[in-house]
Amino acid sequence: MGMEVGVKNGGAMASMNVVPLIDILLVLLIIFMVITPLTPKGLEALVPQPSHDVAPNADFSKVIVVQVLENNRLKINEDTATWDNLGQQINNIFKLRAEKVAFVKGDDTVVFSDVARAIDVMRSSGVEKVGLMTAKLDSGQ
Repeated sequence: MGMEVGVKNGGAMASMNVVPLIDILLVLLIIFMVITPLTPKGLEALVPQPSHDVAPNADFSKVIVVQVLENNRLKINEDTATWDNLGQQINNIFKLRAEKVAFVKGDDTVVFSDVARAIDVMRSSGVEKVGLMTAKLDSGQ
């Protein structure tokens, strides 16, 4: 329904029918609205859960914790280490282990780039999963 202007004696006038274009636009809008929620967003992360059911005779010798201390000092399960031999020590520890999981614990005063450097060295040494330890996780909360 539109007004035709300029046609006096029944002559032909070309007018564009916009209704099919609006129908196509609405169909495309509905398709994109349906597809948008299906696209994945963000990174997949596993949140560590503290276990309250720790057996009294549990073997904690399998847990490897790399501590990044202030003044560029490192410890691997209370054994001192340096940045130069960290990769070699991690290789020696995980050489015969099937489960290659380790944790990183940083002091409050340590810059995060040092913790990231330790994670990078551990990943390049063959550790498959590296977890971050927090103060609450360490105290069992």
